[in-house]
Amino acid sequence: MQPFATIDDIDARYPAELIVLAADEVTGETDTVRVTAACEDASSEARAILKARYTTAELGNLDLDSLETLRLYTIDIALYRIALSFSRSNERIKERYEAAIKRLEAIASGRGGLSFASSDGGDDGSIETTGSPNEVLIEVPERVFSRDRLSGW
Repeated sequence: MQPFATIDDIDARYPAELIVLAADEVTGETDTVRVTAACEDASSEARAILKARYTTAELGNLDLDSLETLRLYTIDIALYRIALSFSRSNERIKERYEAAIKRLEAIASGRGGLSFASSDGGDDGSIETTGSPNEVLIEVPERVFSRDRLSGW
């Protein structure tokens, strides 16, 4: 599954922190392998928290707003994992990590929500929904006794 954040996302948002935290000990160059692994791990951690409320299919069908929100949280988680990987952690990065985890847990517990991309509206026999993850759908048979059916009695 596609990670919520990539090395390019981190570089676009926090280029100085990426240089300081992810520089290889020997060469001084950004260790893209470790950063990519941290991004994938951070995305897995975010998905694990969100699966308390959302299915894998729902997480794969998020709209752009929700993906951008998850990108922000995942970047903070990834930076924390990068800092731990290189033994360069500090309080500010740890606080951002903890805040991101709390926000994801709040979404998973229902104190926030994610929105989904709408389908193309094709007729595939499925029930049409509004895209709300907590929408209750009830399908019932037609009424047996109604005023019209009992009008001759």
